[in-house]
Amino acid sequence: MKLSEARHRLMVMSGKGGVGKTTVSVNLALGLALYGRHVGLMDADVTGPNVPKMLGVEREFMEAREDRTVDPVFVSVGPGTGIEVASMAFLAEMDEPIVWKGPVKVQVLRQFVEDVAWGDLDYAIVDLPPGTSDEPVSIAQMVAPDGVIIVTTPYDVALMDAERAVGMARNLGVPVIGIIENLSGFCCPKCGHDLSFKAGGGEKAAERLGVPFLGRIEVDPGICRAGDEGKPFVLRTETPAARSFDEIVRGLIECLEGES
Repeated sequence: MKLSEARHRLMVMSGKGGVGKTTVSVNLALGLALYGRHVGLMDADVTGPNVPKMLGVEREFMEAREDRTVDPVFVSVGPGTGIEVASMAFLAEMDEPIVWKGPVKVQVLRQFVEDVAWGDLDYAIVDLPPGTSDEPVSIAQMVAPDGVIIVTTPYDVALMDAERAVGMARNLGVPVIGIIENLSGFCCPKCGHDLSFKAGGGEKAAERLGVPFLGRIEVDPGICRAGDEGKPFVLRTETPAARSFDEIVRGLIECLEGES
């Protein structure tokens, strides 16, 4: 199956880097898999492929078949449960810089879409590099996504770029499924006191732009540790962040499939 043939095809993007877009992509893919969906995750950040690191499989390689297609890397999260992943990190040495111009990167993305032997996918998640340049435009044309999820923080500089991402999606005719606000507020884990980190900017932007607000993920040092250790936070079901993200996943399933 080509990635463009998945039942539901989603782009995850942000206008600005460093807002947690890849963290959302990885945990979204795993969250859907935990609900029994067959999920493919494509790392479309060719020059900065971080998805394998966050999944703890950065030393794996994609294997070529006799028919010239390539097998994705399967990441297991339990008996019979996991996700299929394609990334430039599986094709290059860990410390090797990818110094390519736009047309070459787009050709690699086309190969990921058409030449990787994806299975029978319920969901295809594409983790895009930040910005509104070659990669998101090309993926929108190649995959014909059902929609885009915008990740932002509640801070003004990120929100400005998130609005640009919404505008790009609309110009391409791609529905905006909604906005996720990451790094949204912080409560002391010992006393529960709100330490007054900024929150709510993503929700206000969604209201202003007329798009759904999918939910917020508060500041949690454990999320950073989980990514560094290759053990995504959605698997740590006892944490507030995992519970918040589970609500986002269930809401997305309800939105796209009409069920919870």
